Amino acid sequence: MKSKVYVVRHPLVQHKLTLMRKKTTSVTEFRELVGEVAMLMAYEVTKDLPLTKMKIQTPMEKMMSPVLQGEKMVLVPILRAGMGLLDGMLRIFPSARVAHIGIYRDHKTLEPVEYYFKASKTLRGRDLILLDPMLATGNSAIAATDRLKGAHPRSIRFMCLVSAPEGVRAFQKAHPDIPIYTAAIDRKLNAHGYILPGLGDAGDRIFGTI
Repeated sequence: MKSKVYVVRHPLVQHKLTLMRKKTTSVTEFRELVGEVAMLMAYEVTKDLPLTKMKIQTPMEKMMSPVLQGEKMVLVPILRAGMGLLDGMLRIFPSARVAHIGIYRDHKTLEPVEYYFKASKTLRGRDLILLDPMLATGNSAIAATDRLKGAHPRSIRFMCLVSAPEGVRAFQKAHPDIPIYTAAIDRKLNAHGYILPGLGDAGDRIFGTI
């Protein structure tokens, strides 16, 4: 089976990711960078969305012109860190719907614990983009994707900033049909489940709770 892992190597994405990795980057700068990288990655994540044609009137004449096919897209941030990616994505897709899924990682077992899920009743047949800055063990992303598949969407894409090889393997094993879009695949996880070299705890750095 063809791998569905896509590393976004655009120079601007890589440059901004380096700034995010720096320990000295402030909360304000980090938050802005997360939004900017999300906007840049949005183009790669959505490059294969299906199009249809609609009739429009330009100032000069009528024409058939391409538009996105189907219902409005749904953005699904994994709380809380995924919220950092949401604003950047909404700048590109201002009419997108937003669903929220709350999952935290038990620091002893590293297993996911779901505590919140809120979405419209219209996920069926829609294109979903699951958002989380880090793909570490993969457990949270797998649990979130399990939940979303139950809503029978047309497609699901998972977007993150930094991945660990362990998380990528685990996610691909659980959901080989779901593409992963990431800006980097780092070296490994440490004993506490943090990505090395990584960028620290993305949620703490976004919300200033370090």
